[in-house]
Amino acid sequence: MRRSGLARRDALDVARRDAASQAIADHALTLPELDADRAGGATIAGYSPIRSEVDTLPLLGALARRGFALALPLVVDPHLVFLRWRHGDALIRGAFGVSAPAPGSEVVAPDILLMPLACFDRARNRIGYGKGHYDRAIAGLTQEKPVITIGLAFTTQEADSIPAESHDRRLDIIVTETEILRD
Repeated sequence: MRRSGLARRDALDVARRDAASQAIADHALTLPELDADRAGGATIAGYSPIRSEVDTLPLLGALARRGFALALPLVVDPHLVFLRWRHGDALIRGAFGVSAPAPGSEVVAPDILLMPLACFDRARNRIGYGKGHYDRAIAGLTQEKPVITIGLAFTTQEADSIPAESHDRRLDIIVTETEILRD
């Protein structure tokens, strides 16, 4: 399922992927959880896109303008930590080719996670990249406080059904270029 979802995502041509990423950002900005009225002190962890992932940088810029503090993940195997980041600040090349803030940046516990994924289903189950970094991060963060999880994906990554295991957490919201999935 992972390979199939990633292959479908990779097959999107660059122009279509760019247009879909912008549509995903536009849809995400309509979420009440991302409204400027909720920004006061809230931190959103996004990600710097690699390969054919949804481009989050325009969305993160808009969220910063709304007053949200931002963070980006850094893999410190076997964990994922979230480091404070200001939109436009320089990034370093971290594990797996992921761009991240410098390791000396402040570690934060985000209130909202914007997450990449390989595939998803309509029940908001996801398959990630197979290392379990986000599953462990979500489990750790939610011990401290509630965390809203938002998956960003292209519609082509949808699967009929994804088997969920006991450690898997269904996403709160999934945003694609055509719709928002939530309760």
